[in-house]
Amino acid sequence: MSRMYRLVPVVATMMLMGCAASEDPVTVKNVEVVHEVFAEIWSKGNVDLIGNVFAEDFVGHFPGNTVHGREGVLAEVIAHRTAFPDWTEEPEDTIADRDRVVVRFTSRGTNLGDFLGNPPTGNHVEISEVAIFRLSDGRIVEQWVYPDILGLQRQLGKKEHQ
Repeated sequence: MSRMYRLVPVVATMMLMGCAASEDPVTVKNVEVVHEVFAEIWSKGNVDLIGNVFAEDFVGHFPGNTVHGREGVLAEVIAHRTAFPDWTEEPEDTIADRDRVVVRFTSRGTNLGDFLGNPPTGNHVEISEVAIFRLSDGRIVEQWVYPDILGLQRQLGKKEHQ
């Protein structure tokens, strides 16, 4: 009986290693696509890559704004990087399963341009965000973004509503 108990950790470890080694290639590719969006498009402003990673019929659900198509993504990136020229997004955690990728990430930048109709503050901001992506054929077809809006407003010097 004691020999059996000694084998349980070994078998469990082998099973976990087998699961980790047999990652689904679609899931792996989808994570790579999403991470490219963070590293290249949002963090470096390489908007030429938008056509490679976003579907033509893309729909983005951003706070207070729904973005349609690649042109919508382009406008969103340009407006945001105009307001925060040094904007970066760094993935902290990624969870993926086939056509869905969820990323918790940290965004940083300095407000040097108009942002949502407000003049620049010169303030550096750092916020946590979560984004959920749905992909099809290696392209992002839908995205939901959940930024820490209150934290962003506080760092930009906005007063809270009473």
